[in-house]
Amino acid sequence: MTDYLLNAYPGLAGKLRKRSFAALPTPISHHEVELPAGTVSIAVKHDDQTNAIYGGNKIRKLEYILQRAEDRGAERVATFGAVGSNHALATAIFAKEFGLGCTCFLAHQKQTPNISRILDTHLQLGTELVRYGGGTNRIELYRRYLQNRKTWVIPLGGTCWLGVVGFINAGLELASQIEAGDIKVPQRIYIASGTMGSVAGLALGLALANLPTEIHSVRVASNQFAKQDVLDRLMKKTATMLNRLDPTIAIDSATRTRIIWRDEFYAGGYAIAGDATTRAVDFARDYLGLTLDTTYTGKAMAALIHDLESGNDGATTLFWNTYNSRPLPVIDHENLPLRNLPEQFEQYYE
Repeated sequence: MTDYLLNAYPGLAGKLRKRSFAALPTPISHHEVELPAGTVSIAVKHDDQTNAIYGGNKIRKLEYILQRAEDRGAERVATFGAVGSNHALATAIFAKEFGLGCTCFLAHQKQTPNISRILDTHLQLGTELVRYGGGTNRIELYRRYLQNRKTWVIPLGGTCWLGVVGFINAGLELASQIEAGDIKVPQRIYIASGTMGSVAGLALGLALANLPTEIHSVRVASNQFAKQDVLDRLMKKTATMLNRLDPTIAIDSATRTRIIWRDEFYAGGYAIAGDATTRAVDFARDYLGLTLDTTYTGKAMAALIHDLESGNDGATTLFWNTYNSRPLPVIDHENLPLRNLPEQFEQYYE
């Protein structure tokens, strides 16, 4: 059974449902790498393989969120992101799998190589794409696209207490893999942090498992979305909600988390890649066999490399790969219903 949270707290049975479509547990691989400072050991947690159709960290959150939408009688879900958002695409993919319509409110971002393919996948899925931000009238958009449509609204990045629960399950999953001997207790985990839901849940899960591991939360989004005080409130709210469902879940678990906030690899903006990020993506490909992106996981890998090069104490270091590794379908853009593409998004095909 891969519901590690329910295994640990059976009192949640019937109170916290999820739609199980993640392939859990995700595997852990081990790598020995030669650096100028000597040989280092790097373990990788492969959340890139959470589903055979589309992987990444969002799948864990959507298991709980889509179940809640279904339980509340929703016929459609809506969410938010940038045009290249992995969260928005994952939501659209699995909403269609479960017979739900999907509206994605998308904002402009810096051009990256994969955006046109992501938009083509949305068009093939039939996602309702809506230009968002940049002076658009949000109230008018909400009335037009949400009102009277039986829509369940999913926050940016799937970050809400229910989404956080998906990564509490991940923390307890890692504890189970440690107990099974798949990995030693890591001293440090490196993970990209955008809207912070994955970090919040992982930290709470490790606290509930009484593991001393530090989580290095590598910021990739602006301070509008990623703030330490907001992270603290998110963890406290999640712990409180779970405690209400099962009083045996420690309500003070948020005070026992071990999070190291890392700002120095932000590189000046969302989807902006500095030299350290580009180097880290190349390093991951050449030495770990990983395909990373420069928006999220490349920045987390840059922090890991920096720390290992600054001094290797022989401790177990774990990189949590949150980037989907499943290939997007090859789609003929000209045969898609281009009327569904907002005019403002045509620039991503230039």
